[in-house]
Amino acid sequence: MQDAELLRYSRHILLDEIGIEGQERIRATRALVIGAGGLGSPVAMYLACAGVGHITVTDHDTVDLTNLQRQIAHRTDSVGSPKVDSLKRTLQELNPLVEVQALPIRADADSLDVLVQAADVVLDCCDNFTTRHAVNAACVQHAKPLVSGAAIQFDGQISVYDTRDAQAPCYACTFPPDVTFEEARCSTMGVFAPLVGIIGSMQAAEALKLVVGTGRSLNGRLLMLDGRAMEWNEIRLPRNPSCPVCSHRPTH
Repeated sequence: MQDAELLRYSRHILLDEIGIEGQERIRATRALVIGAGGLGSPVAMYLACAGVGHITVTDHDTVDLTNLQRQIAHRTDSVGSPKVDSLKRTLQELNPLVEVQALPIRADADSLDVLVQAADVVLDCCDNFTTRHAVNAACVQHAKPLVSGAAIQFDGQISVYDTRDAQAPCYACTFPPDVTFEEARCSTMGVFAPLVGIIGSMQAAEALKLVVGTGRSLNGRLLMLDGRAMEWNEIRLPRNPSCPVCSHRPTH
C-alpha cells in the first residue's frame, strides 16, 4: 500500500477491526452494484471512498430531472446521460484509485451469471422483483453474499442473504418467486429523499463488514425502517427447506 493510500484510508486503518490487513482486503474486493439510482448512489460512493478496488455498476436507465431529488451521485448536467456513466464520473472524482466498470444494461440471468461469478460481494439496489430474484438466483448459484435494500415512501428495509452459511435463507425464502407482490414505484408512490441514503449507507456498511470479516452481519435478519417515526423493527428470517432457489444450493 502506497503512502497516499495509507493517508487516504488512515481513519479505517486506525480501527482495530480493519487495520492495514482489512484495508488491503477492501482494496482487493470486486463489488457488483445492481442499480445506479437512489440506493446505488450512496452504496457506490461509500464503497469507492472506502477503497473497494473494483466496482461494477449496471443500470439501463438515463438520468432524469426527477431523479435529482434523491439520487445523489448525479448532477443537473447529467440529465439525459446514462446513469452508470454519471455515477462513474462521480466515483472517479471521489477516488481515482478505484477501477469502475459502468455497464448500461438491464441485468438479466445471462449477464448476472457472468457478473456475479466475478464478484466478491453483490449489492442489490434495483427497484423491481424480477431483477431481485434474478440477482438472488445468481448469488445462490455462485455462493456469493448478497446485500439487499429497498425504499419507498417513508419505508425502508435491508438484509443480507449469504448462502455460504448452510442455515441461511436466500431472498426467495423470504419473498417467494411464485407469490405476486405489488410493485411499488417511486414514480407513482414517491420516496422520502434521505431514506435511500440511510438504507444505501447501511448496505455499503454491511458489504464492507463482510469483506473485512468483522462484526455481525444482517444474514438471516430483516431490518425495517419506519422513516416517519424513525423506528426500526427486526424480523428473523428462517430458511425455507423447500425453497425452489436454494433448497438444492451447490456445495462450494
